[in-house]
Amino acid sequence: MSSWYPVGPTETERCIESFMAIFQRYAGRDGNATSLSKKEFVTFMNTELASFTKNQKDLGVVDRMMKKLDINSDGQLDFAEFLNLVGGLAEACRTHVMRSTTGGAAYQP
Repeated sequence: MSSWYPVGPTETERCIESFMAIFQRYAGRDGNATSLSKKEFVTFMNTELASFTKNQKDLGVVDRMMKKLDINSDGQLDFAEFLNLVGGLAEACRTHVMRSTTGGAAYQP
């Protein structure tokens, strides 16, 4: 248990710690531990999101994702840019679940 939490982390705090740990697992393999290089991002995608990448017919999709996520165009993904991926995937999953529970109608929050 982290010393940040006097009574233990909440479920949300544990999720945040998990995202931080996953990011750090891949960042720095190419030298910069504060960001993901293109190679590190591809490794992350092929390992952590393998069901997504293996089902892609378009081999350039991961490259385009990296370019779109790289807001400052430095060729790296920092943690904030990485979280945009996580947020986008979470929203896509939520939309899919909500559509399946509403009989195909678009979910309106």
